[in-house]
Amino acid sequence: MHAVRRFFAGFTELGLLLIVLSFVAAIVFGNDIPFVGAITGNLLAVIKQLGDAGLAGLIAVGILAWLLAKRP
Repeated sequence: MHAVRRFFAGFTELGLLLIVLSFVAAIVFGNDIPFVGAITGNLLAVIKQLGDAGLAGLIAVGILAWLLAKRP
């Protein structure tokens, strides 16, 4: 069970790293980067939807933060 948890934690960390890397690349080089798409527009849309959701958005952000927090 510990190996499965470690695998998914590494997989999630790799996914987050790729999202951050593509976001920074889109800011530096513009949105015309192949295989990246409109990452900045998509992230801003998600942030706007969470902000418009009010309390439900705040709860969703809290759950995401809890899931992504590094626990020993």
